[in-house]
Amino acid sequence: MPDRLLIVDDEEALRDQLSGHFRRAGYEVATAGSGREALEKAAAGPDLILLDVMLPDMSGLEVCRRVRRDVACPILFLSALGRDEDKLSGFAAGGDEYITKPISLPVLEAQVAASLRRDRRRAAPASVRFDEELTINYTDRTLRFRGQEIPLARKEFDILALLSQNPGVVLSKERIYERVWGFDSEGDSATVSEHVRRVRGKLSAAGARCPIETVWGCGYRWSRQEA
Repeated sequence: MPDRLLIVDDEEALRDQLSGHFRRAGYEVATAGSGREALEKAAAGPDLILLDVMLPDMSGLEVCRRVRRDVACPILFLSALGRDEDKLSGFAAGGDEYITKPISLPVLEAQVAASLRRDRRRAAPASVRFDEELTINYTDRTLRFRGQEIPLARKEFDILALLSQNPGVVLSKERIYERVWGFDSEGDSATVSEHVRRVRGKLSAAGARCPIETVWGCGYRWSRQEA
């Protein structure tokens, strides 16, 4: 069965160009020209979403936040806005990649394929890790504290899983970025700090202590007593 893509862009010419390219590459493609249409079509459960940041009725960032309530597939932002703060806003909204226009179709196709490969690898069965109150289910990709689920965005869970599966090991931000986003991704290690900050905030809001420790000048580690 071919992978299913949802391409969201308000520029009809670009939307047609992208959809034609990926159909010829063997993908099943759906398209949307607005945020509202994107939300409707995302409900069908695509394998990956290419999402323009600037849409006529709502921002792509808001679309991403709403989609993330129900859909866990990779979301790759496409945008003419390339400042660091723009990219950080995209990651904070729940995006997995942030690709700046103009777009090279062969490079974009490679990024889509790489994101889908990483998604399939991470979906492989894994164990469940417990401590007295915090439970991480790697198969279901869920985090629970005292039985209550703490919702995490895709990359937030990926960082949590990477650190918790290597308790006591200090991983640099650069290493975490390479493992979670991949060598071929655009961005930098500052994105890792933002995601860790969000994970800590969610754990704190649930009343849990975050097992992710900062090792100043080095990176992060999962505290051994929580492993």
